[in-house]
Amino acid sequence: MSKVLTVSPDDILYHIKLSFQVPSILEAIATRKVIADEAEKAGIQIDTQELQQAADSLRLANQLIKAEDTWAWLGKYHLSLDDFEVIAQTNLLSAKLANHLFADKVEPFFYAHQLDYIGAVTYEVILDDEDLALELFYALQEGEISFQEIARQYIQDPETRRAGGYKGIRLRRDLRPEFAAAIFSANPPQILKPITTLKGVHIIAVEEIIKPQLDEQRRLQIMGDLFTNWLKQQVATVEIVAKLTENINSESSKVMLNQA
Repeated sequence: MSKVLTVSPDDILYHIKLSFQVPSILEAIATRKVIADEAEKAGIQIDTQELQQAADSLRLANQLIKAEDTWAWLGKYHLSLDDFEVIAQTNLLSAKLANHLFADKVEPFFYAHQLDYIGAVTYEVILDDEDLALELFYALQEGEISFQEIARQYIQDPETRRAGGYKGIRLRRDLRPEFAAAIFSANPPQILKPITTLKGVHIIAVEEIIKPQLDEQRRLQIMGDLFTNWLKQQVATVEIVAKLTENINSESSKVMLNQA
């Protein structure tokens, strides 16, 4: 027979305090409050159809296909249907506020920072031995060995090895300066001279340089970044007063503090 553990709101709050989660939770509460207040100031409205679409998107994001899936999910997180509606409404308010504040700022920002959005398709092998890396680099230059052969021989991770060291499309802004400078001055397809970092000696093959484009995905990404930075600035100006139950320190606690 399984044991029954009854957990009270005080137990939950106490665990949150002991696991150092209070600051992040207070920040999240302040963020939600800022969004609600600023949306109200901006006169942003939500109609029934928009709210239904937001709820459908929330269900889809959490793979809640069937009604029983939704009920099980709500039970797992101790949420009511009203709570679910509030979450959907908050998500929608956030998206509409971001669009209201930054829709017309995305394009100027993109063109002012478009170098950050240049992408490169690269393959990479990391070695421990600089001499070996140089030897392999010159062998590549002479056509004595292929990059795929080096990847198969020297990459330990099975998935990365099967992909031939493929690193995907990486943006300039996401790369270390020494990598970015070398990669984006390359003339693809090109093998770069080995670069040494704390991780090892990197042999990088640059397959393609991708010019930045302001498509819908990038537009949403930039708008999200601008909105997130703005929210952090707004929350930083809020004085958060947390009315939590005060604990009276015991004598043993005081002794521990004195010994520290």
